[in-house]
Amino acid sequence: MSLADTARSMGKAIRTLGVVAALTLGTQAIAAAPAASVAAAAPVVAAPDSAAPAADAAAATVDKGYYVPMKPTPGKGQPVDKGWTFQDQYSDTGEQALWMHDYLLMPVIVVISLLVLALLLVVMAKFNKRANPVASKTSHNTLIEVVWTLVPVLILVVIAVPSIRLLANQYEPAPKGAVTVKVTGYQWYWGYTYPDNGGFEVISNMLSDADALKAGEPGQLAVDNRMVVPAGEPIRIQTIGSDVIHAFAVPSLWFKLDAVPGRINEKVLTIKEPGLYYGQCSELCGARHGYMPIAVEALPREKFEAWVKTQPGGTVGPVAEAAAAPAAPAPAADAAPAAPAA
Repeated sequence: MSLADTARSMGKAIRTLGVVAALTLGTQAIAAAPAASVAAAAPVVAAPDSAAPAADAAAATVDKGYYVPMKPTPGKGQPVDKGWTFQDQYSDTGEQALWMHDYLLMPVIVVISLLVLALLLVVMAKFNKRANPVASKTSHNTLIEVVWTLVPVLILVVIAVPSIRLLANQYEPAPKGAVTVKVTGYQWYWGYTYPDNGGFEVISNMLSDADALKAGEPGQLAVDNRMVVPAGEPIRIQTIGSDVIHAFAVPSLWFKLDAVPGRINEKVLTIKEPGLYYGQCSELCGARHGYMPIAVEALPREKFEAWVKTQPGGTVGPVAEAAAAPAAPAPAADAAPAAPAA
């Protein structure tokens, strides 16, 4: 072997020893690295957000409510064939007003009418020209004048006492916790807003006679969406007109309140028992005034809440408070110690 070949062989051997030494030193350095450095270098896996699955589960179990429109009861809350007096009343003020009409005003009207009729008959029979050719020249009678002044005053006082009591009862302020319904009159339909239950609005239009008949309801009184309220509880009714003056009136509840643009009118209504009660706009409001009926459906409290839950955005009690409360932020994880520099 020549000297040049020997030199090349020795160079190859030296390079091989250098590579082996470098690999050995690198392996020892990696083995000696602290565990904290390895942990810092490893990718951080975020802890699963337990709140998100819980929220999804809660949303999946939210009660969406269940509502089946109530069927009307014949003769209740609606006009009847050959009816000639007021409808039966289903509110406290309605019963009070009907009693006043039947047992106070009507007897007074009948008695006064019969008395005037009797006096006319007496005058016609006794003081005509044939029976009394010489007319009386009496021009003044103190007793008669005192009587016909004092008796009407006493009659008016007797009527005034229950009348003032009835007016005061109709306009008592709504108690705390009363359900609020804002009634808006449009040309020509009604809108019912529930600010205490999420602020949703129900738009109510009249059904055609064919649809009303199919639903078993009276024609020109049935609507597609009713005003649903709880029975047996005070309800704060607030009325306003969006364009012209309307009037929200339900005869069987003895309720009537004008809906005036730019003005909120308010009155309390308490419906004594569940049922379906019909009314109409009672203020001449335009060409289709006669085609904006009212249907008030009074339900027990639990069924009313079930109906609220069927409405978009409808909330009941604690659900509304929970929806308004901001979600609590998740606690931040402790920061991992920084890896030491290599």
